[in-house]
Formats: sequence, structure tokens, C-alpha cells
Amino acid sequence: MLSSLIGPVTGLLDKFIPDADEKARIAHELATMSEKHAQALSLAQIEVNKAEAASGSLFKGGWRPAVGWVCAFAFLYHFILKDLIIFGCAMAGVELPELPEFDMGTLLTVLGGMLGIGGLRSYEKKQGLTK
Repeated sequence: MLSSLIGPVTGLLDKFIPDADEKARIAHELATMSEKHAQALSLAQIEVNKAEAASGSLFKGGWRPAVGWVCAFAFLYHFILKDLIIFGCAMAGVELPELPEFDMGTLLTVLGGMLGIGGLRSYEKKQGLTK
């Protein structure tokens, strides 16, 4: 949003600031304002991530593994257990109600994100950046 305002504001500098050096300094400051803001937000998020990773609490540091295990169980159920349950019940002559279906599109999106994050985590460990 700041980027869209920089051009018009920089154009107004010609009308109000006669000194060319001062005008160039302010224009440069305006041009880099959104980048500085984005960098500050990224640095703040990095500090939060460090605090979460350093925490021994499973509630704070264990959410990624929890999501990973949920995805793994959903894959296990969808591709293996469900078919084995249906097969076992058919062999035993048991009437089986319809088993639940998972939204595999959403599950694949979450799992893909987790695997991508896991790849970066492996890289960090290999480089000795984390425990």
C-alpha cells in the first residue's frame, strides 16, 4: 500500500522543497520506507520463531509436529486403513456404514507446506544452525 503512495508524494516534493539535495534525500527515504517496514516485520517474526523454537513447551514448540502427525494419520487412514477396514468387514460379512472421507485437496496443501518447511528444517540442521 505504501508503494502506491510513493510516486504521487515524490511528485509533490518539487512544489514544496526547493533544495535539490534535501528533495533527493526525502525521495529516497520515501522510496525505501515500505521495504524498511517489511524488513522490520520479518525481523520481528524471526524473533518470535526463535522464542518458539527455544521453548521446551510442547504446546509452543510442538505445533508443527502435531500437524505433521495429523496429516500422517489422515494419509494412513485414507490410503491404507479405510480399504483394510472395508475388506475385513466384507470378509467377515459385517454390514459397514459409510466411512468418512477427507478433503484430500486441503490435506495435500497442508502436507505440502509441512514437507517444504521440513526440508528447510533439514537444511538448517545440516548447516548446524539449529539443534
